[in-house]
Amino acid sequence: MTVMAAQTERRAWMGGGEIPLIVLFCLLWSSAFAPAKVALADAPPLFLLWVRFLIAGLACIAIGRWRGEGALPRGRDLAALGLLGLLNNGIYLGLSWSGMTTVSSGFAAVLISANPLLTAVLAGPLLGERLNARKVTGLLLGLAGVGLVLRSRLHGEAEDLAGTLLVLGGLLSLVAGTVLYKRLAPRGVGPWTGNGLQALAAGIALLPASFLIEDMGAVHMTPAVLLSLGWMIFGVSIGGYMLWFRILARRSATAASSLHFLMPPLGLGFGWLLAGEAVPLLDLAGILPIAAGIALVTRAPRP
Repeated sequence: MTVMAAQTERRAWMGGGEIPLIVLFCLLWSSAFAPAKVALADAPPLFLLWVRFLIAGLACIAIGRWRGEGALPRGRDLAALGLLGLLNNGIYLGLSWSGMTTVSSGFAAVLISANPLLTAVLAGPLLGERLNARKVTGLLLGLAGVGLVLRSRLHGEAEDLAGTLLVLGGLLSLVAGTVLYKRLAPRGVGPWTGNGLQALAAGIALLPASFLIEDMGAVHMTPAVLLSLGWMIFGVSIGGYMLWFRILARRSATAASSLHFLMPPLGLGFGWLLAGEAVPLLDLAGILPIAAGIALVTRAPRP
């Protein structure tokens, strides 16, 4: 980043023009776990996900067409979006939502919040991004916080080990998808169309898997399930992306990334508020170094 670009980025951050949008985006994004936990009481995870992805994917593609993003991609670009959709949506949420059938949503949110930390580790050898002293310090702080939360929850038998491993598997899929996105993402595809195709790929992959391994008799379309699905589709998948694209249009992507440190405490807060989950004191102690680590790893460089 040049000196002028860094100064512009810092003025955008300090000016606060984008901060309300970024905070609202973080609220929407971190609110995804607790409604999912509520819906899982009345429907299996893969069923909820393929319904969400198919509806959200079609809606995003329709928005892209309305905004004039052009024709749908073909060949390599379409295959790349399909692979990214499986990693960033299908496998990531398929595993983490399956894990949330036996672990709390707040705990899952804290584990998934380690994505920027692990991505920074892989970005060095795979993408050639330099891992400086500030980022190393942030990584150590973040991983120490995650370790503290893991020890607190698993040692106290508050969470299920198998569910924890599923959520960690989802985290690894998200990290892989994040890194591969920088290598494979097609350049000429509009954001709405690209995200819609990724969601459709995930939905198409999860639909047969749901019918093969899940009991459709366990699906109860209660008001809680319908409200949760509606929030996931229109609040998170569509509303969250709408905010994200608006933030990117204002050239404050670095500021948006730096506020990901809000995700762990917000995830625990929504779990407590919406799902009635307890928040042990050790969790609060653990999210402090996680938040500080994410802030250090994703902070905009000084000019």
